[in-house]
Amino acid sequence: MKQRFAFAAGAFGHDIFYQALSTYFMIFVTKAMFAGAPKETQMKMIGLVTSLVVGIRLVEIIFDPIIGSVIDNTKTKWGKFRPWLCIGGTISAICLAMLFTNFFGLATSNQTLFTILFIIVFIILDCAFSFKDIAFWSIIPALSDDSAERGKLATFGRFASSLGANGTTLVVIPIVSFFTLVVTGHSGQGASGWFAFGLIAAIIYGVTSWIVALGTKEQESVLRKQHGKTSLKDVFTALTKNDQLMWLALAYLLFAIGYVATTAVLMLYFQYVIGNISAFSIVGIVAAICGIISVPLYPIITKFISRKYVYIIGILSMLIGYLILSVVSTSSMAVIIIGLVFFYFPYQLIFLAVLMTISDSVEYGQWKNGVRNEAVTLSLRPLLDKLAGALSNGIVGFISVTCGMIGDAQASDISSRSIVTFKMWAFYLPAALMIISGVIFLFKIKLTEKKHAEIVKELEASLSKVN
Repeated sequence: MKQRFAFAAGAFGHDIFYQALSTYFMIFVTKAMFAGAPKETQMKMIGLVTSLVVGIRLVEIIFDPIIGSVIDNTKTKWGKFRPWLCIGGTISAICLAMLFTNFFGLATSNQTLFTILFIIVFIILDCAFSFKDIAFWSIIPALSDDSAERGKLATFGRFASSLGANGTTLVVIPIVSFFTLVVTGHSGQGASGWFAFGLIAAIIYGVTSWIVALGTKEQESVLRKQHGKTSLKDVFTALTKNDQLMWLALAYLLFAIGYVATTAVLMLYFQYVIGNISAFSIVGIVAAICGIISVPLYPIITKFISRKYVYIIGILSMLIGYLILSVVSTSSMAVIIIGLVFFYFPYQLIFLAVLMTISDSVEYGQWKNGVRNEAVTLSLRPLLDKLAGALSNGIVGFISVTCGMIGDAQASDISSRSIVTFKMWAFYLPAALMIISGVIFLFKIKLTEKKHAEIVKELEASLSKVN
């Protein structure tokens, strides 16, 4: 239980960081980072920062499997994962707080120097977070080789991460508004308020990174006895020859892009489409309640149906949510809440189904290829989330500029054509991606809970004879 709670604490802070970076950082960029500059300058700099964020994150993603191999080759008395939780968590926390500033006024006074410093800080943040992110999720197979126990561990983690991510959505506007008022004496969401939000998120994330490192212990077993080091060739062999991992990666990538494309712009939806930014906290409340209810249900549900059907039913529920949110009128808050429930309730269940399948693919790859690669295999899910997060950063910037949702713009300034454009990028295209994702998962994923148990039994028998 100590280990489960420690992992849960880490997941809580981890998702606060991810939510702050992948969603609210770009809101800060479009609303406050360049406040005071001419509108033309604001649009130019928002476009530049958006391009830099997307470009840096996409390039860095290529190195994630290599980072996984570095972690797999790490040997310390603390194991191979926990040192990177501390190092990566601390460095990326410091960089996150720095991002929620205007770099000492350089954002508006010296844009060349600002650009150079921004690139340096963001690259350091992204690399440090990659080490921490991969180590955090890769540690699950090292804590237990039992699929049921992994499910319990992941359930604790996702319960806490749901509180972290959705709690962030719930408190972001109150925190930003409160500190803006305290520092400036004016209401609204100013730069000082956004810095306070970024600093709070960074502190929580940094502290919980150490909690999970100090509160967990990697288990030794016959399955984890690995001889030799993972080479660069082994990295890509572990990924490309694991067919179940590759199909799962494609399905989850499409799902994740659709999900973050929607969640990243819900604040814009409430501010400019609904015309009621103060009601945005409802998103956090609905999502948090849905997570609190749905996550503990996962072990119960999977006793009756396989995780494959958890995934498919979850996709169908989210499609209903998209339909409701895209057609609801601005005054129907009750209907909006119903749409949010259909959208958010299955998310944690879908994530757990994916996480458990990826965790089980460690033994699948070992069984098929003869080599066990924990961090390399588990690096794929953080890689996909970061790819989706990078695209969500780009989507926020693109929608904000294209639809005129920047600076001091009001809901009354947004044309009906812009609202149609918004819904296309926020609802219609993401829904299409999720449909394709569900079809792939249904017909291509064969690694069930039963199949994994058979593989583990066969591996233990064969490896016991060798050792």
